[in-house]
Amino acid sequence: MRMPMLALGLMSGTSCDGIDAALLTTDGMAHVERGAALSHAYPEDFRGRLRSVLGGKGPVEAVAEELTRRHAMAVVDLLREAGLKATDIGLLGFHGQTVLHEPEKGRTWQIGDGRLLARLTGIDTVSDFRSADVANGGQGAPFVPLYHQALAATLAERPLAVLNLGGVGNVTWVGEGREDLVAFDTGPGNALVDDWALRHTGKPVDKDGNLARGGRVDRSALAALMAHPYFDRPAPKSLDRDAFDAAPIAKLSPADGAATLVAFTAAAVARSRDILPAPPRRWLVTGGGRRNPAMMAALAEALGRPVAAVESVGWDGDVLEAQAFAYLAVRSLAGLPLSLPTTTGVARPTCGGRLDKAA
Repeated sequence: MRMPMLALGLMSGTSCDGIDAALLTTDGMAHVERGAALSHAYPEDFRGRLRSVLGGKGPVEAVAEELTRRHAMAVVDLLREAGLKATDIGLLGFHGQTVLHEPEKGRTWQIGDGRLLARLTGIDTVSDFRSADVANGGQGAPFVPLYHQALAATLAERPLAVLNLGGVGNVTWVGEGREDLVAFDTGPGNALVDDWALRHTGKPVDKDGNLARGGRVDRSALAALMAHPYFDRPAPKSLDRDAFDAAPIAKLSPADGAATLVAFTAAAVARSRDILPAPPRRWLVTGGGRRNPAMMAALAEALGRPVAAVESVGWDGDVLEAQAFAYLAVRSLAGLPLSLPTTTGVARPTCGGRLDKAA
């Protein structure tokens, strides 16, 4: 197919809160033109079903099919909003939903049926982005750093850290040259806080950080959380959504527990500075965590550096990962690497993805 092409990326992240869909015109390298995008929140009943299969248990096949059909509806809605037809789109990048991530055991599992999605939408679909990386000794995550690097090409301030706070936190360090790219999972993102809020308030998130802002950080509980052996491992490294046990905060009040979990995420990010090649001059934050004022304040205090949402440089943090999987789908079609030794620990730059033709 001719490059650059118009691709559509789809992302359902570790927060299990919905689908992001975004259009991107790209050659999978330096050419990046961002287009229309939308986000679809999952209804609570489906969110519950999706959470029920985390870990790869329960009615995985039925949930995977429903997930795929919901992604197809998001594609239809985005095309309608953008005034486009399926034939205008060269490729779909379909991440699916991670339900199990154990790279140390050689396993990563994203549910979702690329063949079904291609048939439902009439658009060639690339899925299964991560398994080739894990098969070649990589962590299978983070997988967005090459797109971060492409976006950062127009920014002068380096080194730069792009911090994604979804269910899990991950950082991309972008240096001066094309080879200066390092990435790894920092630790918890929003998952622990979201689960705590759901348990204590019935709401799936701590909206605007209101619960956390009403509490105080328990320093002994925070120290217990930070004693996790993950933080002593060298990078690259990655995590499952449920890698951390919230037992140290079990007896805290709802507000103090939320405040301590926010501090945990920030402290984990601050610890990540010890394994970056050089201190970032600034931190740009994407993912749902950037909308939590308590989280952003904790990050600024812990890092002692400028911290801002990616919107401050004209990026869209709501759909950045969806854009990234459009970008990676085009790279997959072109036979370009999706992961590098410095981003996932894979043995060599590794291609990946599975192409399902619409017809």
